[in-house]
Amino acid sequence: MLKTFLRALLKPFSFLPAILMMYLIFSFSSQDGNTSGNLSYKVSEIIVESANEAFELHWSRSDINYYIEQIHHPVRKLAHMTEYFLLAVSVSFPLYVYGVRGLWLPILAGGFCVGFAALDEYHQSFVAGRGPSKKDVGIDSIGIFAGVLMVQFLCFLGRLTIFRPLAKRKKK
Repeated sequence: MLKTFLRALLKPFSFLPAILMMYLIFSFSSQDGNTSGNLSYKVSEIIVESANEAFELHWSRSDINYYIEQIHHPVRKLAHMTEYFLLAVSVSFPLYVYGVRGLWLPILAGGFCVGFAALDEYHQSFVAGRGPSKKDVGIDSIGIFAGVLMVQFLCFLGRLTIFRPLAKRKKK
């Protein structure tokens, strides 16, 4: 009885990571164009300088700057996919916990996340130096699709391996 009560009490908190992820995405989208660009530029700089040191490439400063410019745009787009991948995972797991299975999981979780991505791009139209982009919603959707599929796969695998043997033992 206590276990059932605790589950019912704690179950709604499973959406907390999704809410926090939406807040994080919204706060990144609220940054003006210069701040956002500088942040992704710094990440690109860290990647290039780390590669230079790790592989002992001995690049000059101009080579490093060249490679930073080369990866800056892909790093920005990969950040989009990663944010929405994490949002999709944090939305899909609680839905799964509440019993959403099969085709309904990608429809509900994916639809919600794509809707949030579209609203986020609309929100960016009000931020200085930023603008909405259908292309970004498409890139976000790739991350969403991957996140929902990963959750479905992991939950399916868990039911086959971890939880299925327990259910079979209880019946005997």
